[in-house]
Amino acid sequence: MSSNDTQRPAPVATREFLENLKGEELVRWRTAEVPNRRSMAERSIDLPMPFGWFAMCYSDELAVGQVKPLRYFGRDLVAWRGEDGQARVLDAYCAHLGAHMGYGGRVNGNRLECPFHSWRYDGDGKVGDIPYAKIIPPQAKRGCVKGWPTAEANRFVWAWYHPEGIAPLWEVEPFPETSDPEWTDYERHEWNVYCPLQTIAENGVDVAHFRYIHGTASYPDWEVTMKGHCRSAQVNAKMDTPRGQVDGTISYGVVGPGQPWTRFTGICETLLVTGATPVDQDHVHIRFAFTQKKSSAEGSQGRVAKALIADICRQLDQDKVVWDRQRHMEKPLLCDGDGPIMAFRDFYQQFYPGKSLNPDVERTLARKGGGRG
Repeated sequence: MSSNDTQRPAPVATREFLENLKGEELVRWRTAEVPNRRSMAERSIDLPMPFGWFAMCYSDELAVGQVKPLRYFGRDLVAWRGEDGQARVLDAYCAHLGAHMGYGGRVNGNRLECPFHSWRYDGDGKVGDIPYAKIIPPQAKRGCVKGWPTAEANRFVWAWYHPEGIAPLWEVEPFPETSDPEWTDYERHEWNVYCPLQTIAENGVDVAHFRYIHGTASYPDWEVTMKGHCRSAQVNAKMDTPRGQVDGTISYGVVGPGQPWTRFTGICETLLVTGATPVDQDHVHIRFAFTQKKSSAEGSQGRVAKALIADICRQLDQDKVVWDRQRHMEKPLLCDGDGPIMAFRDFYQQFYPGKSLNPDVERTLARKGGGRG
């Protein structure tokens, strides 16, 4: 590798868009609309939304008796938590006269009560009670508003999305660290990213970008395994820390398209649970929820633990600069130092309607010493 490569300056995108963003200004930038955002057609990003489980909110953002309006999958939704403690999600508009039940709606027992005429809905979209009517219309009793399968795990409320209404094909995967008292409460961060979810997911196998966007000290070694609806990978790379350069291991994966996770070892034991939920075809809401081993985060390594989280968020900031403006290249021009991008795209097709999941097929790809040595 040439001396110019080892002393490469910060990427242009990072320098131009991020170097002056600090504190609250950076936080606002992460969720703000992008000025002069190009259309989906101009960027060739009119990809469909994949199906799977997706984060709706943190569990503690939906208290018993609370109603919460949401906007995901190109439609308005409403979530509530009944007296039994269960979270439920429906399409937002009442079938009676179209009131948005996320604004003024209230919980009645375990049902959602419309603010307009008090029609009361079960979680499957059936009307269980109309207080001023003697007879509930048959269609209302059968179900007249779309209900969304829900699950609760890892301190998130999840909903199953499938454009054809197919029932869940797998379960949300729980992570033991999220309920372990030896691990910290979540440190939370969020972004709005303006590209398809597939573009964000593809970043995980683009190993060369770690060097040029994120400034890793080496081209990382990597191994990617794709099986059924799951993808996992391991990247070994040298990382800069307040203690100097250390060898680090990043293990990460995705359960379906909407439940990414990352484990960091070598610096501070850290689990990152990510909620990546499509708002529209070209808009994804990303939540980062970090938990760390208390013995590291609250001990002598506390400064390093905080620095690790800050660096991971900085990397998402750097990626966002590209993602918000990136064009989808259906037939990208690739070289031998790139990661398994086309193999990933083949894997990802299963999350679009018309493709089948094959849990028995496993494919592992690896590369040692990627790029020029």
